[in-house]
Order: sequence, then C-alpha cells, then structure tokens
Amino acid sequence: MAGDVPFDQRDGSIWMNGKFVPWADCKVHVLTHGLHYASAVFEGERAYGGEIFKLTEHTERLHNSARLLGFEIPYSVSEIDDACRELLAKQGYSDAYVRPIAWRGSEMMGVSAQKNRINLAIAIWEWPSYFDPEQRLKGIRLDMAEYRRPDPKTAPSKSKAAGLYMICTLSKHAAESKGYADALMLDWRGYVAEATGANVFFVKDGVLHTPNPDCFLDGITRRTVIGLARKRGLEVVERHIMPEELADFSECFITGTAAEVTPVSEIGSYTFTPGKISQQLVTDYMEAVYPQPAQVQMAASL
Repeated sequence: MAGDVPFDQRDGSIWMNGKFVPWADCKVHVLTHGLHYASAVFEGERAYGGEIFKLTEHTERLHNSARLLGFEIPYSVSEIDDACRELLAKQGYSDAYVRPIAWRGSEMMGVSAQKNRINLAIAIWEWPSYFDPEQRLKGIRLDMAEYRRPDPKTAPSKSKAAGLYMICTLSKHAAESKGYADALMLDWRGYVAEATGANVFFVKDGVLHTPNPDCFLDGITRRTVIGLARKRGLEVVERHIMPEELADFSECFITGTAAEVTPVSEIGSYTFTPGKISQQLVTDYMEAVYPQPAQVQMAASL
C-alpha cells in the first residue's frame, strides 16, 4: 500500500522549480537554509473528484506566508494553480492531498540568507481520512498540550510557516503516546487556541463558539465551515475562550484540510457528545467539496 511506502520512495512526479521531476530524484542539499533555519512555508490542500478545493485561496495564502517570512515566491498565483492542476492530472488521482512548499536554498548558510534562491515544489499523493474512521464516527479524543501558540510579537503567526509546527509535532506525539488522537493547544495568554493542525469549534445552546484567530492560522476550512453554519441560520461567535469554559459546551469538532470536519468526544477531563450540529456540518462540508451525492454519502461515513 502507498501509505506504507516512505515519502522519499514513492512513484510518480513532483513539480519543482518549473519542471516535473521523477519523485525519487526530487532532492535538496543537506545545507539548505529551509532545513537549518525553518525558512519555509507550505500549504495543505485536498482534491475531491479531480478538483482541488479552494485552490486559489490556498495559493494566495502561500504567497502571503512567504512575504511574512521576508521572501517572494518567483511564480505567480495563477502559475502555481496551473502547476497543481497539471500535477494532479499527471499523477492520475481523483481524491488526493496537495502539498506546495517554498523555501530558501543553499547559496548562503547562516542566519542571513538575502542571496538564497527561493525554491518551490508541489507534491501530490493519495491520502485517506486523517483520523481512524471508526474513531472519527464516535468523536476523537484530545489531550491538553503542554506547549502554547506564541505571541504574534515573537513569531509570524499569520503565516503557515514550517517552524511554527515544531511545537505541534511535540504536542501530537505526546498526546498519541497516551492514547489520544491529538492535542488542544492554548495560546500564550491561556485562551483556547486550536488543535495541532486544525481549528476548533464548540456548541452551546445551539450557538457555535470558536476562538478568535489573532495568534494562530485562520484556516480556510474554518472560514468555509463558518459560512456553511451561517447559511444554515446558525449563530457563530468568534471570541476568546477560557479552558474552564469547556465544561459548558455540549458538542465540539475540529476543522482543517486534513481533518475536514471531525467531531470530538473528549478534551482532557471534558467530554462532549457528537450531536446534530456537528453531524450536519460534516455533511454540509462534504457537499461543499464533493458535487456528487453518492460521493458525499461515502465520504461522510469515513
């Protein structure tokens, strides 16, 4: 199975700096600035039925993330969009995960990197549900993370930058070692922030509450779900949420390109029951990404 094959040994092609390169030959040097100093930005996108969902929004965010890290990607939004579509067709996938990444190269090695080439690569692979399907139906369990999302004065928190995910990996590994699927992170002030790779929503008395993304990524899936909820006539409140408020919420779910819409049954000592609102938004999201009813029914069951 493809999922058992290491990512550097898969078949197909990767788009890199304007060319399709055989997958196994797509390499960078060990003395690459992006590896040593985390000067890299990336996107996570999904293709459904051969179409990449909200592709241009993701590509625009990629460009903006790069600018926040002080560099310009040498390919326009439309050029990157076209490359993603061409690669999806070349790989022959209908449903897949899309990963563009831009990074500073090897021309200078040190904190300063003004002369380094800006590289761009795009890889696409088949990727099923992010969480175990049976677990997802019941709602996943989250631990409380030790690390917190940083103060925007200390990191470019509005960028989807590689370096910002170090504490996410540490937090997810710690949670998984205890039998949890993921972890909920607080922000530097102690407010509820997000999971390690997804935004979070709560339900109380039929109203959706979600943290104000003032120091972490305002996810494209998050914004999509807010739009779907309001289209349903649901009230959505974006605000600061204290962790002790989790006792007051009846439902919880997380959102992200990888996670899609996934109900949560437990966060630390707090429990939730995946209910009508969570299930409705799972279905609504699948209808937004899958145009065919049969595909929606199949996807919603995962």
